[in-house]
Amino acid sequence: AGAGEGAGPDSCHLNATDRRVCPSGWEYGPHLGLQNNIVTQWDLVCDSAWRPCVEEISFILGCVSGYLLLGYLSDRLGRRPACLLSLCASIIAGVVVAVAPTVTVFTLARFVQGTAIAGLVLSLYLIRLELCGPGQRLPVTVVSGIFVRGGQLALLGLAIGCRQWRLLQAVITAPLGLFLLYCCPQLLPESPRWLLSVGRVPEAKSVLGSILERGRRNPDHEPLEEEAAFTELDSYFPGNHETNQQAICKLLKCRNIWKNILILGFTAFIAHGINHCYGTFRHTVLGTGWGFYLMYLLSAGTGAASCLFLWVTVDRCGRRGILLLSMTLTGLASLILLGLRMYLNDATVLTLSTLGLFSSHSAGLLSIFFASEIIPTVTRGLGLGLVLGLSSLSGLGQPLLELQGRRGDFLQHVLYASLALLAILSLLLLPESKRKPLPDTLAQGERYRRPALLARHRDNLPLLPAPNPDI
Repeated sequence: AGAGEGAGPDSCHLNATDRRVCPSGWEYGPHLGLQNNIVTQWDLVCDSAWRPCVEEISFILGCVSGYLLLGYLSDRLGRRPACLLSLCASIIAGVVVAVAPTVTVFTLARFVQGTAIAGLVLSLYLIRLELCGPGQRLPVTVVSGIFVRGGQLALLGLAIGCRQWRLLQAVITAPLGLFLLYCCPQLLPESPRWLLSVGRVPEAKSVLGSILERGRRNPDHEPLEEEAAFTELDSYFPGNHETNQQAICKLLKCRNIWKNILILGFTAFIAHGINHCYGTFRHTVLGTGWGFYLMYLLSAGTGAASCLFLWVTVDRCGRRGILLLSMTLTGLASLILLGLRMYLNDATVLTLSTLGLFSSHSAGLLSIFFASEIIPTVTRGLGLGLVLGLSSLSGLGQPLLELQGRRGDFLQHVLYASLALLAILSLLLLPESKRKPLPDTLAQGERYRRPALLARHRDNLPLLPAPNPDI
């Protein structure tokens, strides 16, 4: 931010058509954030001003690739191998980013880093979800979301303290080395639900036994009930389950599962896209100076508040109802700002922007959590990776607008706000997953349908009159 300010008489822009290379280099005026960043490191101004945008696009595309690739691998190889692979790749990519000699190497390393971080986020999300019962899934997800917002605030403090981008990258990469302790199975077990879904019953019983052993309060107690439960697993899961490859091939025929994935992926895309659009109001309300910090704090604060809001309301009112409310508030705040901006004072614009940030955070977080509950275990990694990939894809709008000099900013927000209305209507087709067990097979995922309009306790009404294919 502000890297090109204060260029003085040696500015490379002589007029609208004449350019020359500054023989004495560039002088950068005081600016917020890192005093030494990639712009000042490699003089990415004037004819090279497009390179920071390309770097951001590279990172986003890396995240999308990571969600899809590591999501597939987590279904094929397991949650734990995908997590450890992503962790090692994140450390290596972080080191390469910190010591990158050229901007090209930096950009390529950021793509790999985005891929690895996305895989790490996805695999940890799956492990947390599948180790929890129906009553603990939401609290655990909310607490992890609050930790993410706390990490955003800590990152701002580290950036102010480090002042050098290479030092900052080294500081945020170093703690990942501590998580190599996850190589110990006692610290990071494989998901027993995934093991059962692919027919690896002995391994699942071993993982469950070690978890119960650590959590048993009375060591002298004979776990007869636990042994009986383990015996029942052999009858419920005889070990002749279809492979993950077969499940993915059959997934192409599962219209109801695809319908749920696409609706929630579209909702996450719109919610995160509108959330990015609210950053443009910083220039008109908070200014271009310290408003940078205020907008960052506002975004992190509304994200933490949305986590607490979901914790209080979602288990009481249901996933679908709160998601409808969040998307409605997001669309209304955007339409009011877009249509009445010239008639509103700065305080009103800031209030509506805060409401939009809060509701879009809520809608984005809940759509991802909702998708994780209704996608079956055998394809949950790939399905949830698709939803997360679509949500990350919405971030491409801002760097693409930067490449075009912010032309089309208003039109982009109008498009997202209009599509939010379509997302609200499509959410009515979703089922409700409150207090329900996670589906494990494709057949169970196909039975997750919207409830009947007039019968409150029926949840198997088909969306289409044609019968579904056999799974």
